[in-house]
Amino acid sequence: MTTQAPYGTWPSPIDAGLVAANDGRPEFLGAVGEELWWTEPRPREGGRRALMRCPGDGRPPVSVLPAPWNVRNRVIEYGGLPWAGAPRTTGGPLIVFTHFADQRLYALQPDAPHAEPYPLTPLSQLTAGGLRWCDPVVLPERGEVWCVLEEFTGEGPTELRRLLAAVPLDGSAAGDRSRVRELTGDEDRFVTGPRLSPNGRHLAWLAWDHPAMPWDGTRVMTARITEEGTLTGARRIAGGPEESVAQAEFAADGSLLIASDAEGWWNLQRIDAEAVEKATFGGAGQETEAPRVALCPREEEFAGAAWKIGQRWFAPLAAGPVATLHGRGAQRLGVLDPETGELVDAAGPWTEWAPSLAVVDSRVVGIAASPRTSYEIVELDTRTGHTVVLAAPHKDQVDPAYYPEPQIRTFTGPDGRDVHAHVYPPHHPGHTAPDGEAPPYVVWVHGGPTSRSPLVLDLEIAYFTSRGIGVAEVNYGGSTGYGREYRNRLRRQWGVVDVEDCAAVARALAAEGTADPARLAIRGGSAGGWTSAASLTSPLTEGLYACGTISYPILDLTGWATGETHDFESQYLESLVGPLAEVPGRYRERSPLHGAHRVRAPFLLLQGLDDVICPPVQCERFLEQVKGRGVPHTYLAFEGEGHGFRKAETIVRAVESELALYCHAFGLDRDDVPPLEMRT
Repeated sequence: MTTQAPYGTWPSPIDAGLVAANDGRPEFLGAVGEELWWTEPRPREGGRRALMRCPGDGRPPVSVLPAPWNVRNRVIEYGGLPWAGAPRTTGGPLIVFTHFADQRLYALQPDAPHAEPYPLTPLSQLTAGGLRWCDPVVLPERGEVWCVLEEFTGEGPTELRRLLAAVPLDGSAAGDRSRVRELTGDEDRFVTGPRLSPNGRHLAWLAWDHPAMPWDGTRVMTARITEEGTLTGARRIAGGPEESVAQAEFAADGSLLIASDAEGWWNLQRIDAEAVEKATFGGAGQETEAPRVALCPREEEFAGAAWKIGQRWFAPLAAGPVATLHGRGAQRLGVLDPETGELVDAAGPWTEWAPSLAVVDSRVVGIAASPRTSYEIVELDTRTGHTVVLAAPHKDQVDPAYYPEPQIRTFTGPDGRDVHAHVYPPHHPGHTAPDGEAPPYVVWVHGGPTSRSPLVLDLEIAYFTSRGIGVAEVNYGGSTGYGREYRNRLRRQWGVVDVEDCAAVARALAAEGTADPARLAIRGGSAGGWTSAASLTSPLTEGLYACGTISYPILDLTGWATGETHDFESQYLESLVGPLAEVPGRYRERSPLHGAHRVRAPFLLLQGLDDVICPPVQCERFLEQVKGRGVPHTYLAFEGEGHGFRKAETIVRAVESELALYCHAFGLDRDDVPPLEMRT
């Protein structure tokens, strides 16, 4: 029997505590011999990342390190692969990892009696002299771990250098920085971690420089490894200023596999071993274009935007096939025969696979989810085609009848362009709305902006849809998953195309009767916070939204471009908006800070006080412009939170406050969240 009640007033068993407990997913999966290791979120333990071990002998996974160990790093602030391991013939594996609190590199022998991590790198400052490490490769035969080193040379966020380095495994560098060997120079602003050829003679890595982002243009670098463990003959072998190579990996036969968007989509290509060998005998610093073979040319993405160093979209198997993610607007797992180009997808219900693949013999292991399941550790046996959940299995903590039923839709934006979106109508097994009532809808804007919203079970979405509030996730122009042309729509158009595309979806939902035109909202974090704020201050969308939630946003382009963010994105606006020296007026015109006088809708502003990517000063500046204008608003700033919230108590407060905003703006009668204290 169903109960009739207005949209937005339905009761739901999905509370904010449940949302917080299920925030985040497994990440950075890898194999150490027959074992699998990964990191996992712990919202109730201060948001730390636990290091997990799955022995591979039928025993369940275990957390290797107790709190407060936090296996995460801050390289490029978004972090990168924080651990690596190597099997040993006796004594169990050797694991190396970074600890978030001090950013040091540690070693651990988990099977040793009374095993305790011991530091490999010096204790350092957070600014001048600060050292950070990521994307490691453990080389016991050399007695070293090779990885990316990020070293701060001054007090400013852009005063630093990055390079490949070798750290002794005996701990001798823990008190002596000079014991760290620098494998490369620091002429490249950004580098990924080293990838060694099977014979140990060659090294490959990716490099790029300001103002390019890794999805704009990267270079594939190769070098020979001498017997002494130094590099020689380093040179570019592929890539360029208008070609993004997202990943490079050696296959078992010594060929180099890359994911390149040279043809407009990230596709897999192969550079044979002979070409790699020939290239590294050239002079250091020289460039060459090695011949490549396209392995499976398709108008699909076989990789994505490299927001973190060490992501893995494909993984070669020893027998020759390549496990790879691929798709348009989503990524599924397939196994590619590089000789024939045949691609066979893994069976199972999973519709989205994270860029984190591991290979154990003929088995491929990944992290996968679907609209009905959260992210799980899934194994594919390539010999039999069978798939099985190995760890982190999805568990329905409420009746799945409360989960939303998403729709994959394509809307028409300005000039007839396609706008991709996932629409989640209100859904409740025991409640319906009165006839003729259209529901409120919230446009969700993903961060990045060069990223996308995956179609997976998200209890935060279910929190709202099960209460009778619809959600529309918009993969606006500039999002990944639809080729380089779609991605490049945002070039110099940030604050225009993203705002227009989100508005196009909102207006279309209202026009077709799916959404109530008087009860539309917008929300997002980071770059999504920018688009949300821009949508409340832009003349393009005046009067469209009844309210907005803005989380850890960019609000002042000029400030962000002149020292108010971290190095990785410090010149991102060159492509998103244009060079500041050439178009200073555009920076002012598009900034929500300078459009604050146009805000009419109530808003909720959420900010982490430790955020170095989008610092609190931008929020404070914006609030000064809004103050006294009669616009109801609430500002919540959270101590101990950075860019994106990790603590359970923060997530609960943020989710409940967002619902309270909708109660205020949409006129909803609810008693399960406290009302917002709003200022004008």
